[in-house]
Amino acid sequence: MGFFSKKNKLLVGLDIGSSSVKICELHTIGKRNNTRYRLQKLGIVQLPHDSAVDGDIIDSNAVVAAIREVIAEQKIKSKDVAISLCGQQVMIKKMTFQAMSQPELTESIRWEAESFFPAGQSIDNYVLAYDVLEERKSDGNIDIILVACRKEKYESYIDCVIRAGLKPAQIGVDVFALQSAYEANTPPGVYDEVVALINIGACFTNLCMLIGSKSVFWRDIAFGGNRYTEKVMNDWSVTRDGAEALKQGISVENREPAEIESSLAAVSDSFADELLRNADFFRTSFKVDRLDRIVLSGGGAKTPNLVGVLKDRFRIKVEILNPFNLIEVDERAVGHSKAEDIGSAASVVLGLALREKGN
Repeated sequence: MGFFSKKNKLLVGLDIGSSSVKICELHTIGKRNNTRYRLQKLGIVQLPHDSAVDGDIIDSNAVVAAIREVIAEQKIKSKDVAISLCGQQVMIKKMTFQAMSQPELTESIRWEAESFFPAGQSIDNYVLAYDVLEERKSDGNIDIILVACRKEKYESYIDCVIRAGLKPAQIGVDVFALQSAYEANTPPGVYDEVVALINIGACFTNLCMLIGSKSVFWRDIAFGGNRYTEKVMNDWSVTRDGAEALKQGISVENREPAEIESSLAAVSDSFADELLRNADFFRTSFKVDRLDRIVLSGGGAKTPNLVGVLKDRFRIKVEILNPFNLIEVDERAVGHSKAEDIGSAASVVLGLALREKGN
């Protein structure tokens, strides 16, 4: 069990977010060299407010109940699931080492990882996992990607999954699930761009920068859809439920959606500033002189005029990811209406459902 595993049978994707629990099951169709995917199950159950905050589970009973509810609702039979983590207690870093044996590499990674953690925190407080990205015979080096997560966080997610009657067969991170969803819905050969994949959740935004077909930069930004909700609540004296409804274009509590446009725009401007800072850091660090496209996903991607704000600020193409663009939808089992309703918010859970069980 870990952040990376060998491949075999498809797992059920289980996305435990800060505002909801989502589940997704895919079936493979076609031959091995021409594999396609069919969406068989897709469900979402909302979590009570503050059940999970900033990527950390606060009310485990509520989370377990939501997992059980979505499993029952979708009649999920498989117990093996893939889950993912995000937030400030999850760290990702690319490292390069000289070619060496597996035991030597593992020891070297542990040694180097000591400098990876905040001051005063021991490596023993973290779960570590790594995967080899590339072995370069030209210079005799190995590129690896290291993921580290605080043990308390890691164990809290596993505990909820097990209590719900499931088996966490693979534990990953949101940014890699996001990349998988993007790749599964990108036609072959369309990999000559520098692309920013941006998944806006309730508390965090996952950022994954791609150069061609390779992801090279990953970050969880402490910004999410809750910022919009709280801004509307404070500016217009409405309840949390009222603010959520207004964001979706529904008139409630003697307020009209048009009234809150200025509040949403203010938060979107702040978000654009944060993305620009990260984009500038990425360009400087990787000596990249351009960004060709932004692909948005997550529930926050549907925020009114967010696409327009980012287009104006970045002056490039901005689009919303359809995680079912190249995925066949079983009309009887799921239906296009449900897939469309959940839409880009299903990006991470779909990416998890593409994971395969280890031998």
